[in-house]
Amino acid sequence: MIIRILGEGQFDVPDDELGEVQAYDERLEAAVAAGDAEGTRVALTTLRERLLKAGTAVADDYLGASDIVVPYPDAGVDEVRELLNDDGLIPGT
Repeated sequence: MIIRILGEGQFDVPDDELGEVQAYDERLEAAVAAGDAEGTRVALTTLRERLLKAGTAVADDYLGASDIVVPYPDAGVDEVRELLNDDGLIPGT
């Protein structure tokens, strides 16, 4: 799955890493649902760190679309909420 992490670039995250990543995504969903600004910031930061660890940077000349977009770590609750779908940011949760 190609994931754009705003401020970092695009990363190819293998499907077998997504199960663990989804646990971080669920924490983010819960913080956003609670309207918890600090919890959202912490959950978003840890999700981004986990994706950076799991993914491989995509070449700069890659022209394909991203499957999902992960916002900047300082994004507000409402900004993150706009990017969430029924599964959070990461499909399959």
